[in-house]
Amino acid sequence: MIKYVAFALALALTSASAQLIRPGALPVTSDLIRVGLDDQPNQPISIQETCKDVAFTRDVRYGDSDANVLDVATTANEAGESRPVLLFVAGQHFGNDGTTPAPDPLEDEAMCLAARHGMVGVHVKYRLAPANPWPAGARDVAAAISWVHQNADLFKGDAQAIVAVGWSVGAFHLATYLAHKEFQEADNYIAGTVLVSGIYRADPDIGEGAKSYFGADASKYDERSAFPGILKIEDPIVLAWSTDDPPHLVAQAEKLKDSLCKAGHCPRIAVLKDRDSPASLFGLDGTGESLADRTQQLLSQIQARGLP
Repeated sequence: MIKYVAFALALALTSASAQLIRPGALPVTSDLIRVGLDDQPNQPISIQETCKDVAFTRDVRYGDSDANVLDVATTANEAGESRPVLLFVAGQHFGNDGTTPAPDPLEDEAMCLAARHGMVGVHVKYRLAPANPWPAGARDVAAAISWVHQNADLFKGDAQAIVAVGWSVGAFHLATYLAHKEFQEADNYIAGTVLVSGIYRADPDIGEGAKSYFGADASKYDERSAFPGILKIEDPIVLAWSTDDPPHLVAQAEKLKDSLCKAGHCPRIAVLKDRDSPASLFGLDGTGESLADRTQQLLSQIQARGLP
């Protein structure tokens, strides 16, 4: 199973606290939404092809807010064996103006890549500021991980083989979850983490959208960052950024890399040519370094040390 994961790493999820999800639990396979050429006619052909034979379960509630929903992507599993779970926390914004952000086709495409290569893909939607300021995002990540632990059996997922991927703003929320133990639920184990093009410490020059999440008092930004808690994480981390990222994001990633190495926990690094294409991410276009190799190394490390 581990060998399949290298092709599938990209994006992932949110969930609720200690309650088992029986109202709102995943429906049986016959109720799943089958994604094919006729189901999403407005999607690009590449996504339709990538998602062929993938079954989606949409908008499963994991928390009290209407924003606390997740999608699950699977393929036929006649053998009934447990599969690794790709938990994808994605997002381009800390806050919004009260409107619902448009769906990003990249997120579905990444989940389909995961499902078609032997994983269960889970994509989380989390609460946004200003209605839900810091630390709502980290608490949603905690609830999502707890949900997977409590419900993995419903979709033949292996709760002891969860790889969490944070993407853009999602990378901050995931990193904050890792750094702040006080936000973690009882079921909090993840086997490895991938952080892509995130910020990890806010500065006073952040935009208004970010300020709506972090607050206007910049003196609190350090305590609301991923530092220093993330430097104590011993589980494997893959850290990625793109040559297309703005300079401040590259600087954030390099600072986190240097700090982790000084703490004795050097992450694996992937410098991507393009972070907006799954083909580029997974090295399918033959350009640059992909997450595939780094993820394979991460999973090999997890496999070698043994899961708890």
